[in-house]
Amino acid sequence: MAASATSLSSFSSLSISTSHRPKFIPGTKFSFSNIKTHKLTTPISSLIFPSKPHKSKPTKAKSDDIDTTFFDDLNPDDNFTFEPPAPPEGYVPPPSFDDLPPETEDEIAAAYEEIYGPAYSGMSVLGNDIYVMDAKMKKATGFGTKTKKEKIRDGFEERVVQVRRVTKVVKGGKQLHFRAVVVVGDKQGQVGVGVGKAKEVIAAVQKAATNARRNIITVPLTKYSTFPHRSDGDYGAAKVMLRPASPGTGVIAGGAVRIVLEMAGVENALGKQIRSKNALNNARATVVAVQKMRQFRDVARDRGIPMEELWK
Repeated sequence: MAASATSLSSFSSLSISTSHRPKFIPGTKFSFSNIKTHKLTTPISSLIFPSKPHKSKPTKAKSDDIDTTFFDDLNPDDNFTFEPPAPPEGYVPPPSFDDLPPETEDEIAAAYEEIYGPAYSGMSVLGNDIYVMDAKMKKATGFGTKTKKEKIRDGFEERVVQVRRVTKVVKGGKQLHFRAVVVVGDKQGQVGVGVGKAKEVIAAVQKAATNARRNIITVPLTKYSTFPHRSDGDYGAAKVMLRPASPGTGVIAGGAVRIVLEMAGVENALGKQIRSKNALNNARATVVAVQKMRQFRDVARDRGIPMEELWK
């Protein structure tokens, strides 16, 4: 092992001379004695691993090679004025942008479609107009904002009667929701009661208001803003009694009955909740009692007699 290590170390300090290359004779053994030793001129590592090729830098053009003879006839001190070419015969200048008629939505959509493709023409892939939205509902979206909805401006006012937390028991546990009872009316004889349920209070109120607008009824009123006659209404376990009142009395009622009468525009009336205190049932019982009322002129017309005969 020592002898082999010595021979390898001595071999590393050798260099192979290409001018005195030994001839190989068949039948003879190769030995280091056949190689003439010289001083180290080229390391063996450079022979085994040649160096990377040198990259030549691109040559730059010299100033003498650039032709600048076309600048010799120009004087930098002279002032040059731009002379546009004369317009051709029969040329009519285009009208100003402000003088043009306003573009229609179809022309704008066609221009966008021509430039950017059909995705910007206002028509979706399914053929629905993406710019047509419900006028009663506008959405405002952005980072950190939730979907907002504007209030419907149809002349009806909203009053929240009750908001309760309800729980539904399911297989995985309990689901918490909110139930809202809302009364809408224009205070001119139109009123409606609605109920809605959602996971948030605002959404529940919006659903209840939408449901109330679907159940609008007309309240018969006299010129003194009161009922034409007495009436009773039942809904479930709730019972409501309504009575007309003289001018200046006001609305003497409580709970959901008072809210329904005020939203309907009743100014003089008497109301009483007789049985259940449930707000939703009392509100609906009030609606049932109002639906039973009739104007005197309608009764006289149905009976075929003049209105004066009704008080005899």
